[in-house]
Amino acid sequence: MRYDKHLFICTNQKPEGKACCGEERGMALVEKFREVLKEKGLNGKIRAQKSGCLDACKYGPAMVIYPEGTYYKNIQISDVERIVEDHILNNKIVGDLELVWEDQKA
Repeated sequence: MRYDKHLFICTNQKPEGKACCGEERGMALVEKFREVLKEKGLNGKIRAQKSGCLDACKYGPAMVIYPEGTYYKNIQISDVERIVEDHILNNKIVGDLELVWEDQKA
């Protein structure tokens, strides 16, 4: 595998008036993740990139981290450092931001 982890941040935009991640900081989040990853010397190991719709519009801005397949919801710029520190560097899911789908609940 080329990258240890791959971050897909939704930047999708929908017709005017419909909720979507792109309208709610999508590209700003991509840029912030790239900045923090670079600061921590993780370029080439971890990739952050924009994605299309993750079907999590009502939870947006949303993202998913692979290879784990962990989804995060309502990401704020202020959450980026914590996600990088906890999830990327320490393999610990950020529980209060994790998006658990209805079909995954016990």
